[in-house]
Amino acid sequence: MLLAVDTSTQWIGLALYDGSAVLAEHAWLTQGHHTVELAPAIEWMLTRTRVSIKQLKALGVALGPGSFTSLRIGLAVVKGIALAEKLPVVGVPTLDVLVYGLPPDERRLIAVLQAGRGRLAVEDYSYRAGAWQAENHLRVVGLKELLETIQEPVMICGELSAQDRQQLARQRHITLLPPAHCLRHPAFLAELAWKRWKAGAVDDVNSLAPLYLHQAEGISA
Repeated sequence: MLLAVDTSTQWIGLALYDGSAVLAEHAWLTQGHHTVELAPAIEWMLTRTRVSIKQLKALGVALGPGSFTSLRIGLAVVKGIALAEKLPVVGVPTLDVLVYGLPPDERRLIAVLQAGRGRLAVEDYSYRAGAWQAENHLRVVGLKELLETIQEPVMICGELSAQDRQQLARQRHITLLPPAHCLRHPAFLAELAWKRWKAGAVDDVNSLAPLYLHQAEGISA
């Protein structure tokens, strides 16, 4: 049994996964209340599924990019459970979770998260070896700056404001994925973490840290 936790942005996600089925999945938009909402939500999910915390065998956590504060809250809760129950932890980049369930395509995929102050956290993906692979070009840009870099047909998915979606929808060479395909499904995080755990790719609980875009600060909430 694996518990997955994603607190990268204002969207919080939880999932329980046993390798053959998703036992529970819950995602909601918080209003900056990660601290007071996360732990009770985990307890509620375990209670509803009649799963004891002693039945957990591993934990998965989204590492960012994301809000400095929300990422630290999620990681602190996961580390607390891991240390108390002596459980392995697997960290997964947040944008990998976002693109995980999308179908194959020859076009470049641009995954985005809100980065505050009108900026976007952006990563490029290409479909190779049966999966979407990050091109390791993570950056923070404004929408205008992002559009200036797009000359060929591309797909875009992720957290976008209504205004951003309207502007992107006017670009003929851009395929903007619908909102349902832009949600970070916690079950995807759980499945990715499960695969890495089973492959032995676990992280050191003490040194595991969120993925920030800058050395000194993360994305503002």
